[in-house]
Amino acid sequence: MKQLFTFIIFLASLGAGAQYQWDWGVAIGGANYLGDIGGKEQTRRDFVFDMHLNQTNVAVGLYGRFKFSKRLSLAGNFTYLQINDSDSESTNPARVARNLNFRNRMFELGLRGELTLFYDNDVGGRGYYNPSFKFYVFGGISAFRHNPQGQIRYQDPNDPIAFSKEEWWDLRDFRTEDTGNGEYEGYGYYGVALPAGIGLNFTFNKEWRIGWELSWRTTFTDYLDDISAVYGDPALMSDPARAFYSQSYPELIESINDPSAGTVFDHQWVGPEVRTKRGDPTNNDSFLTTQLTVGKVIRGRSNFYRSKYSWLKNRSGARRSRAKF
Repeated sequence: MKQLFTFIIFLASLGAGAQYQWDWGVAIGGANYLGDIGGKEQTRRDFVFDMHLNQTNVAVGLYGRFKFSKRLSLAGNFTYLQINDSDSESTNPARVARNLNFRNRMFELGLRGELTLFYDNDVGGRGYYNPSFKFYVFGGISAFRHNPQGQIRYQDPNDPIAFSKEEWWDLRDFRTEDTGNGEYEGYGYYGVALPAGIGLNFTFNKEWRIGWELSWRTTFTDYLDDISAVYGDPALMSDPARAFYSQSYPELIESINDPSAGTVFDHQWVGPEVRTKRGDPTNNDSFLTTQLTVGKVIRGRSNFYRSKYSWLKNRSGARRSRAKF
C-alpha cells in the first residue's frame, strides 16, 4: 500500500507543471483486418501483404487524453469500426473456390499510454509557439464487441430454398465449424485486444489539435471472420447455415487439391472422425485503423501555474505590474 501511494504521488508530480493537461476530440478514418480471408495468387502471408486494401471500411470514434508531463500521456477511446472481406477478391484458386465472405461491425473501448519521442513547441521558430508539433508511440489494452455476418452468394440450383444475396446472416449461430471430433467450435461476442501504434499532431493557438494515428490491434480470437479450423457437420445445420456452408465449389476444389497431400479448403464433410480444413487456427485475427483526429485543448492549469503566472492572463501588449500599496 505504501508503494502504491508513493507511485500515485509520483504521477501527480509529473503533471504539476503542465499548463494544458486535457484534450478531447473525434477520430475518423478506415479499418482493415488480417485473418483467414485475403491475399491474391499466393497462400497466406503475414502482416499487411495479405490485406485487400479495397476492402477498407469506416472507423470513427471519440477520444480523450490526459498529459502527465511533456512526454507521458494517458488516453482513452471509444470507436465504431467495420471490417469485411471476401474470397472473391483473391486470385488464389483454392481461396476463390472456398467462396466465403464476411463483415464484422465492432465497438471498441480502449485505454493506452503514450510516450512522446519528439516535440517542437515552436514549429518554424518564429517565437509565437504556434503551431506546436508532437510525434509519439502508444500501447495499451481494449475490449470490443463483435458479430461476424455473411451473405449467401451461391445457391444450389437443385435446392428449392432460395435466399436473398443481399441479406446478411449472423454467422456465430450457424455453427459452421467444429473441433474435429464433432463438437461445436464456438466463440463469444466479446474480445480483448492489445493496441499499439504511432501518432502525430499539431496544436494551433494552444487550442485546436489536428493529428493522425495508425493503430494495430493484436487479438486473442481467430473468429473475427468466423473462419478458423475445419468444417462442421451440415446435417446439424439449419437451412440458411447449410446454404452458406455449401456455397463452396467442390468440383473446382477437388481439381486443385493433390489427393496425396490431403484436402485443403474442401467443403465436404467426410464423417465423425475426420473434418476437412476451412481455415488456419495457428494464427489469430488482428485488425488496424488509420484515422485523422481533430481535438480541443482544455485550458486547465495546475495550481503551480495559477499561483505563479495567473497575472499573465488577458495580458495586452504592455507589461503590467502590481500596485505597491
